Order: sequence, then C-alpha cells, then structure tokens
Amino acid sequence: MSDTKDSGAIFKQMADASADDWRRIMQCIKPVARDLANRILAHLQLLDGDYSGFPIDRLQHCLQTATLAHRDGRDEEYVVMSLLHDIGDTLGTYNHSDIAAAILKPFLSEENHWIVQHHGIFQGYYYFHYLGLDRDMRDQFRNNPHFAATIDFVEKYDQRAFDPDCDTAPLSFFVPMVQRLFASPKSALITES
Repeated sequence: MSDTKDSGAIFKQMADASADDWRRIMQCIKPVARDLANRILAHLQLLDGDYSGFPIDRLQHCLQTATLAHRDGRDEEYVVMSLLHDIGDTLGTYNHSDIAAAILKPFLSEENHWIVQHHGIFQGYYYFHYLGLDRDMRDQFRNNPHFAATIDFVEKYDQRAFDPDCDTAPLSFFVPMVQRLFASPKSALITES
C-alpha cells in the first residue's frame, strides 16, 4: 500500500482536490492495483488450518472445489471463482458469499458473479433442514437465468469438496490463473489508464 506522504496530494477534503492531485493519486494506486492478485492469495491463505468443524480446512475446501472444476474442463475464470468462492469466510461469517462476490465482481462474467454471490443459499439445500431452515430456500431464485448454473456449481464442485483423501492440486497450480484474472477487470468504476 502507498504511504499518504508519497501521493503528493495536498487537499484536506475531496471537494478541494485538483486534477493534479488525482493524477498523483492514480499514479500511486497503479502499483497497488497490480499487486491485487498477491493480496487476494495472501488472504485466501488465512483459511489454512481453519477447520470450523469441517473434515478439512477451509483452504483445502477451496482448493478441492477449484480442482474439481478444473478437472471437469471449466474455463479459467470459473476455476478461479471456484477457488475464491469462500474467501469471505474470515471477514463475513454471516455473509461470506457477499464478501467473495464483492471482491470478484469486477473480474467475473455476470453468471459467475451471480453463482458466487448466491452459492451459500444454494449450498443450504444440503444442510439447512438440520438447522431448522428451509432447505429449498434457493427456490426463491428459480426464475433467475443463473439458477441452474448455481445448482450445477454447488452439486458438482462445492458440496463435494470436503474429502480428506481427494487428490487436490496445490495452491501454486492456481496462482498463475489468479494473477491473469486479476490483471484486468472486466468492469470497474475506476481503472488505471
């Protein structure tokens, strides 16, 4: 991250900023943006050793999910979405899907973004009834064009990725994919020029 003294901006309120201030700020943001993939990967590694009662830790779950998607021939964007679908677990205990979706939104297709944002409710089909919740809660989205794709993600990859004996690709296998995805957003409010 850039030190505020390096920015050269002199305003005390955004309303007082000049075009020159923003040129300097954007110059300082460029290296931060270029390092985004590394920060994402470092945050993902916080899931290492976090079992939260599951048979494998959260990082292994993410790696297994991505491995299953990759071996099934999914494209790179889908594989990275699969890898990072639970990255919000450490910051959003009650809304991890929303956190992951917010991080990934500029880099994903509309469908993949919708999948990651809603996978938590769709995953509930397998356990909500044990918690006194409606396992068919996902049915509220039945008319959404991404409904079937989200069921597919959860069924084929997410809910199957808790196997301690799974032959799982290491994180290093996915690092180049993450770097490529985060190198250029598909959509963003502000992009480096």
